[in-house]
Amino acid sequence: MTKTFTGVAATLAVLLSSVAPAAADWRNTIGTYNIGLLGGENEADRLRRYDCFADLMSETLGVPVELFPASDYAGVMQGLLAGQLHQAGLGASAYAGIYLQDADAVSPVLTTKNVDDSLGYYAVIYTRADSGLTTMEDLQGKSMAYADPNSTSGYLVPRAELTRAGINDEEYFGSTGFGGGHEQAVIAVLQGQYDAGVTWSSMMGDASEGYTRGNLRRMVDNGLLDMNDLNIVWQSSLIPNGPTVMRNDLPEEARQLAVDFMLGMKDNHPECYADTVGGDGNGYAEVDHSFYEGIVAMREAELAGSR
Repeated sequence: MTKTFTGVAATLAVLLSSVAPAAADWRNTIGTYNIGLLGGENEADRLRRYDCFADLMSETLGVPVELFPASDYAGVMQGLLAGQLHQAGLGASAYAGIYLQDADAVSPVLTTKNVDDSLGYYAVIYTRADSGLTTMEDLQGKSMAYADPNSTSGYLVPRAELTRAGINDEEYFGSTGFGGGHEQAVIAVLQGQYDAGVTWSSMMGDASEGYTRGNLRRMVDNGLLDMNDLNIVWQSSLIPNGPTVMRNDLPEEARQLAVDFMLGMKDNHPECYADTVGGDGNGYAEVDHSFYEGIVAMREAELAGSR
């Protein structure tokens, strides 16, 4: 079963099931197992990709599973903080944002493995292929679309790395804004609303297919993008793949069942795995907070600078 909502206020209004305390009869008290889906992709495609995951997770846990797609990253973050979501796949910056508000709320348990078993990806700045904008120097005075203020690759990392390179985005670009998500920002650039945008990619594999994983790959697979229509003009350093997080007050048996299911998903349910990760990968790896300490420090510095 799926439910939809838009915005943080609607998130809190719609998510009615609370996280159950760890207890022997957790299946009787948990109600439904609630999984948050980040914004950045149109809702119909998100639900289509995750329907199989919800069904399989329900079979694994023995309780109904509900999907909650948010219109932005903040909706899922607030649902986790409020104890109204049990699990979600996040970007590293979104996890850091939760951790800095409540270090005891959630823990990262898994991250995706690339086809070569590496655990990272890249932020990329792109322009329209016919724009004549092919270098960062060309973008001076032009408009830039970030994806979401809570996005690692779509805001936090590129802004931090540009700052380290001596580029103040507020002065360098003619204007900056938020596209409303990764997919929406690409569409805005293709439609000429912005000169450039930022998104994420594995930068592995066939460029014409949008590489092995990332927003570009999802858009190509969904028929929303032809890679010949974009230039990639900048690439970040390696970013840690985002975590699957779970509430710390989740019953331990439920946590272990979910983790074990996801660790075996690539081998046992390859089609559903490919749908949910949005491309090619090599399963999941177990992680903990230490894997994201660098991003947490970067997010903390970003927040301090904005005060």
